[in-house]
Order: sequence, then C-alpha cells, then structure tokens
Amino acid sequence: MLYRDRFLLRLFWLTFAAALLILLWRGLPEIESWFAGKPDATPRTVQPRGDLAADEKATIELFEKSRDSVVFITTKALVRDLWTRNVFSVPRGTGSGFIWDDVGHVVTNYHVIENASEATVKLADGRDYKAALVGASQSHDIAVLRIGVGFKRPPAVPLGSSHDIKVGQKVFAIGNPFGLDWTLTTGIVSALDRSLGEESGTTIDHLIQTDAAINPGNSGGPLLDSAGRLIGINTAIFSPSGASAGIGFAVPVDTVNHVVPQLIRGGKYIRPALGIEVDEGLNQRLARMLNIEGVVILRVTPGSSADVAGLKGASISRDGGIVPGDSIIAINDQVVNSVGKLLARLDDFQVGETVKLTVLREGKKLEVPVSLQPGE
Repeated sequence: MLYRDRFLLRLFWLTFAAALLILLWRGLPEIESWFAGKPDATPRTVQPRGDLAADEKATIELFEKSRDSVVFITTKALVRDLWTRNVFSVPRGTGSGFIWDDVGHVVTNYHVIENASEATVKLADGRDYKAALVGASQSHDIAVLRIGVGFKRPPAVPLGSSHDIKVGQKVFAIGNPFGLDWTLTTGIVSALDRSLGEESGTTIDHLIQTDAAINPGNSGGPLLDSAGRLIGINTAIFSPSGASAGIGFAVPVDTVNHVVPQLIRGGKYIRPALGIEVDEGLNQRLARMLNIEGVVILRVTPGSSADVAGLKGASISRDGGIVPGDSIIAINDQVVNSVGKLLARLDDFQVGETVKLTVLREGKKLEVPVSLQPGE
C-alpha cells in the first residue's frame, strides 16, 4: 500500500507540473502584454531607400521604352468534329512578337503560327487585332504578320546588329512566357554560332545562345542589347523539363534583317544557290570514303551557275562505283564540312553576289568564283 500511495503521489505532482507548464506556456503572451502595457499597432516607419543603382535605372528605362514594341500572339486551329463533321476553331497556343515597321508588320517565329488557322495580336495598350500572314521561312523559323493599326501605332523595335556581339555582353528578353504577358528577363550572351535541329528535319544556324530565362511563350519575342536594340528573335530552349534551364537560343538579327524584307516583298524567302545537288546522308559516307571534310557535289545542274563556273559532279564508273568530282571545302575562306554548313554559309549572301569556292579536285585545291542564283 505504501509503495502504491507513493506512486500515485508522484503521478499527481508530475501531472500537476505538466498542467502548470502548459498553462504558463499558453498564458505567457497575456502575462507579457499585461506587464508591457498596450502594444503599439501603428504602421512601422518606412526607411528611405535612396537612389536606384545605375544598372537598375538602365534596365527599367530599357523595358519602359521597349515594352510597346512587343506584342502578345494567340493562335487558333480548325478542327472537325468526328460525329457532326462540323468545323470549329479551338485555341492552339500563345507566343510573342515585335513591331517591325510603321505599317503594321509584326515579326515572330514560324513555329508560333505553324498550323494555325488564325492569329490575334495584342498590343501593350490592350488593343487586339486579327493578323494576316504575310510570309514565312521555316528554315529560319521566321514569320511575318500584318495588323491594321489605324491610329496610335506602336513604335518599331530599334534594330541592332549581331555580327559584332560578344560572348559575355548583357542581353534582355521580353515576351509572354506561359501566357504571363510582357515579362522581362535578363542574362548574357553565352555562346555564338550555334546550330539547332528542328523536328521537321531542318537545321537553324548562326544562333545566339543566352542564359536569359526563355520559356514556352517567349518564342518570337525580341532579344535586346543594353542599348535596347534588337539583336535576335528568341526561338527555342534546351531543357529536359520543357522549362528554362539557362540555355536559350535566338535567331540573330542579321539573319532576320536578311530574311524579313524578302518575306514582306514576296511572301517567301528565296535561298541563294549554286545549282548543284548534294545530300547530307550520302555526303557523310562519301566524305569518310574520300577522307575529306567537305561537301561532295553529286550533280551539277546543266546551265546553272555551278555549270558556268566549271564545277564537276560525281559520276558512275563502268563497274558501278562512284567516281568523285569536286568537293567544296570552303566558301570565302570559311570552312564547310557538312551540307547544313554549306547552306548556312550561302545564306549569308544575296542572289547575284559572287562567292569564292575552295574545292578539291583530284586531290588538288582550286579556287572557283561562282555567281549565286535563286534556289528552289
């Protein structure tokens, strides 16, 4: 009995002590406020911030000046109901673009409007316009739309150059990622002259790589330098998750300024060509067989610029083997080691210009001038 009474007494005091601690813990704020008096519930004094840093002011000014030149593009596609056979429009996606000139031309990516039946362009002041497709170049991922702005026309984005940009310089991207309109992100030029393969099988060359955050919806928006000039069109990201991973790509403005005027003038882009037939897959096998790094000319089109210049294509021997003709290894002293690189180098010139080809013929190097002709 004595042991039991002691146990119960200890249990009582432990329970009492625990209850007292809980009571004190719960009532501590009231006890503290009773001793401290009535709390001050007035708003705290705001500390003066001082002037913004110079780079902050420059970024704010750049965004405010450039914002009105950027547009928000929404597209729709036509679908057919399998049961009723009725055709109707459904939302397809969103993207970005920018004002190219004072007559209402808007530049964006080709993949933003690809397979769309209609597109709507929203300006920064909230006005919406139905857009007409003027022209597109899938190989450059560039498209031109036109809107009928009758008054208060938004300013065209100032044009810069991309041939003189440097890795490490600051860049600014404005667009509509995930539909979040007029978003500004910043970064630097991470690399130059990148190539990117598309699902369609085409390759886009001379791309600017940047770590400025680019996400779905940024496509078609401008990439600006620190002076607020256009230096590229944000076109793609490299990311396993589909979101920004710090590797974005932009079509350089020198390419844009080369392609867009043709799209406005004729609705399509005509590539400069030599008048030869080449094939990427076959070229890789032949280049390995011949132990060269260049583009093997398979055939010269009769009457073409290449034919006039005296270039020679491959031929078939009596035993069915391939007898190589000329292989192009450089254009204006710039190395060419694939069909994609050959097309990219030619794309730097205009139809009618003369380029210097460095070719291998029977193991010897020759320099052949060729006047570029319109491609197909």
